[in-house]
Amino acid sequence: MTRHAPAAARRTPRDLHYYVLAVGAGLLVGAVGAYFHMAVDVLSQWPDLIRSRLDGPLLYLAMSAMAAVMVALAVALVRAFAPEAAGSGVQEIEGALEGLRPVRWQRVLPVKFVGGMLALGSGLVAGREGPTIHMGAAIAKALSDAVRLDTRDSRGLLAAGAAAGLAAAFNAPLAAILFVIEETRRQFPYGLRTYSAVILCSVASAVMAEAIGGTAPDMKLDVPDMPLLLLPAFLALGAVLGAVGVAFNRALVASLDGARMLALKVSPYLLPVLVGAAVGPLILLRPEATFGGEQLAVSLPGLGLPALTLAGIVLIRFTMTMASYSTGIPGGIFAPILALATAVGVLFATLLALVVPLPPDAVAAFGIAAMGGLFSATVRAPLVGMVLVAELTGSYGLLVPVILTCVTANLVAEALGGKPIYEVLLDRTLRLAGTPRQEAPPASDELGGWDERERRTKD
Repeated sequence: MTRHAPAAARRTPRDLHYYVLAVGAGLLVGAVGAYFHMAVDVLSQWPDLIRSRLDGPLLYLAMSAMAAVMVALAVALVRAFAPEAAGSGVQEIEGALEGLRPVRWQRVLPVKFVGGMLALGSGLVAGREGPTIHMGAAIAKALSDAVRLDTRDSRGLLAAGAAAGLAAAFNAPLAAILFVIEETRRQFPYGLRTYSAVILCSVASAVMAEAIGGTAPDMKLDVPDMPLLLLPAFLALGAVLGAVGVAFNRALVASLDGARMLALKVSPYLLPVLVGAAVGPLILLRPEATFGGEQLAVSLPGLGLPALTLAGIVLIRFTMTMASYSTGIPGGIFAPILALATAVGVLFATLLALVVPLPPDAVAAFGIAAMGGLFSATVRAPLVGMVLVAELTGSYGLLVPVILTCVTANLVAEALGGKPIYEVLLDRTLRLAGTPRQEAPPASDELGGWDERERRTKD
């Protein structure tokens, strides 16, 4: 008896066709990421508009009301159309790579774009990399569905789209490639074609994003090489950041759980409105407590602030990151982590300078190293942290101090019982959805894994 293939049979294209698809996905993701960034920048100018027309108490009232409305609208979009669009979306992608979470790209794309634009433009402490990563994966999923890729190729392209989103957000294609390989090492269907697709997609995205408007964040910092005698200080900084990273992750999950309890008991919009109402005036009174923090990370090392002021910035950035993320808006945590880390690093260097003399620009060096250290302690991807910091700041001469900081932070976080933040968030998502990881079906042997060769379907 002759068997007929189903009408919607999945296909395994030739390598060249798959690579062309990856490049096309990267170009689309880069364009969407660039225009998303530009839209956020335009919308973020609303405080200047209000400030030019109002003064006194009315100014603060209008700022509070406007930010609260923007945050509430972002949350309403998420709750009404795509609940999975809340937060960064990285955990959703990891779940999709395991076959545990669906990627409803038709809903995620518009909700993440518009909702993310409203949330980031409101002044909340959130990063644009979360929405662009999730939108990148959604675009890749749309193309996979259009050409009916098989499971392995579809998941490989999904990971490539996510990497392209990170490349578009930070103009850091190498870090984006490594993010997929290191962060999703347990889920990524590793093979020559899928690995190559990630590279091609990331590079294409970075090129397109830069071509459209040069939307990459300007975090260039010129810092000379640090003397070898200071290397132990970077080890100490890494140890501090390891503890901060564990506290950050636990506080983030606790804030999400607290926000959920408040939403169930009172209203899901109470916390977003309250946080938004607080953010509006803070844009005028304490601008360092608002927005993603990329510019803060660049300017803070050169301000020469006293230790007490820096400690206040650390505390307020930490608190506002928790409050912003727990509202349920579409927004990432990469940028807030980098800004918080810079504040911790600058504070560390300022205190160290009270004990031992530091060379010029040492404060900036500690701030840069801290970016990679806190990233390593929270995300638990030290290699990505090292490369991301180098690409963002251009401080390749600090590679050794950055490496020591990242590795130490990662080891200390492990010793303290910390877990990767996206793994924790995925477990929480699955538990709330009623599908805990231990009850999920095992991954198909056809997908392969980190150490397995790619299996090709035989005719």
